[in-house]
Amino acid sequence: MSSAIQGQCLCGQTTITIENSDSFKDQIVCHGWDCKQTSGSAFSTNVLAPVKDTKIEGPIKEYSVKVLSGNTGKRKSLSTNGSFTDVAWYNPVTRVFCANCGSAISHRSAAFGEGAAIQTGNFKCFAEKPVGLEFFTKDRWTAIAPIEGATHLNTQ
Repeated sequence: MSSAIQGQCLCGQTTITIENSDSFKDQIVCHGWDCKQTSGSAFSTNVLAPVKDTKIEGPIKEYSVKVLSGNTGKRKSLSTNGSFTDVAWYNPVTRVFCANCGSAISHRSAAFGEGAAIQTGNFKCFAEKPVGLEFFTKDRWTAIAPIEGATHLNTQ
């Protein structure tokens, strides 16, 4: 039998419900700069949940930005003078926040397919879940030690 978990933003006006939550054995830490700025901290903590299993209710705002993708590094692009130059790949990311208190709720990107990254800080139950994966470890602050037992990836 699957279970659902519910979290909420700081003011409690926006709630997040994830169905089939029994599949989440661990969580993801992201050290990417976009995640740092969104969380206001040295990293963000997330789970990747299917959009179809996720329900967000309450006042929200969305903010879309293109962030540097760690997947592909640079690619060759034809410049206006006919020569090729290195151009970084950028992925559009849409961030969802509580419209009242500004708490980060989730973010979506083509890189996640049918999933959305849900910020686990809004769920008390994730305080007891281990971290299984660290992304963008190349951007980890030197004062933050690698998480023992987690898989460490320089990019996403």
